[in-house]
Amino acid sequence: MTLSPLLRLGVAALLTGALVCPGAGAVKIGYYGPVDPNHPLGGAVWQGLQLALEETNAGPGEPLVLVHFWDENPWTGGAAGVVRMVYQQRVSALIGSIDATATHLAEQVVAKALVPLVDPASTDPSVNAAFVPWMFSVMPSDRALMGLLAADLGARPFVLLSSTAHDARVMTAEFLKTLGKRHPQRHIEFRRAELRIAEEAAAVRPRTVVLLAGPLESARLVRDLRTLLPGVEIFASHYAGRRVFLERAGDAAEAVRFPLPARLSPGFVQRYRRRYGTEPDYAAGYGYDAMRLLIRAIREAGPRRDAIRQALEKLSPYQGVTGAIRWNRLRRNDARPLSAVIRGGRIRVD
Repeated sequence: MTLSPLLRLGVAALLTGALVCPGAGAVKIGYYGPVDPNHPLGGAVWQGLQLALEETNAGPGEPLVLVHFWDENPWTGGAAGVVRMVYQQRVSALIGSIDATATHLAEQVVAKALVPLVDPASTDPSVNAAFVPWMFSVMPSDRALMGLLAADLGARPFVLLSSTAHDARVMTAEFLKTLGKRHPQRHIEFRRAELRIAEEAAAVRPRTVVLLAGPLESARLVRDLRTLLPGVEIFASHYAGRRVFLERAGDAAEAVRFPLPARLSPGFVQRYRRRYGTEPDYAAGYGYDAMRLLIRAIREAGPRRDAIRQALEKLSPYQGVTGAIRWNRLRRNDARPLSAVIRGGRIRVD
């Protein structure tokens, strides 16, 4: 993809020696993501990494400073913001982002600027496919998540509903690849989760529906499907494990099955509840682990970007609140997801 003018300017600064990492004083960490706790995708991630930073700065050692930027349109304002953090604010490392599109943008910057990036929330395996050694992803990939979903589905006939948004398209491709020669009774793609989508699926009278979409779209369609097909069995993506899905779907979420990326440690759950007065989801846990990993690397290596990258590599396996994080050869966490179901408004692991 063509580099933005600001990104080309930043790369030129690097090549001419204009880039200097922070030395004495507080080390800067950049976060490319929303800092609104109510953001449907990024709110929990932000709260998790914020908690990790607060706990660190409350203890001994040099304080760490977090600078952040977000734009809902990554390839316009987002690109400029990431470049600004790297080349003007001179962060030692980056955390980001909340979906594959934004993470791909950040990856493009770090590949040229040679800045370590810890990706807390993207599951798109192509994020790591470019073999960028500065890129570390703490969540399991769609390959692992969709593989488990297909295994849990078994031989059931099913109707597939999938969003055309980028992350959902990647999930769907991985899911269908895992199925091999098996095919859905019908595959309905949609751009917006509307009642007519559920009506179209209901016309087939399926016993089982597989739903691959973001948390808000999934919640809307689960409610519609429960109204039109009261006894239908629903399998969903890992987004069914997000707090916003449970809140929006309400009672309709009962018995939805999905691959859960991680089970959170009880200690983290308690600290998160005390800090925010609500339950964390797996995205909050991965946001916390991404920040703690990066902080550990900085404490061991200092502010130099190349030293931080090397420290991140050596920290694997790292025991986080989401479990053991082990880098595969592409620097993606190779942890296995868990089979989960929603019972009584809570997530249960089978």
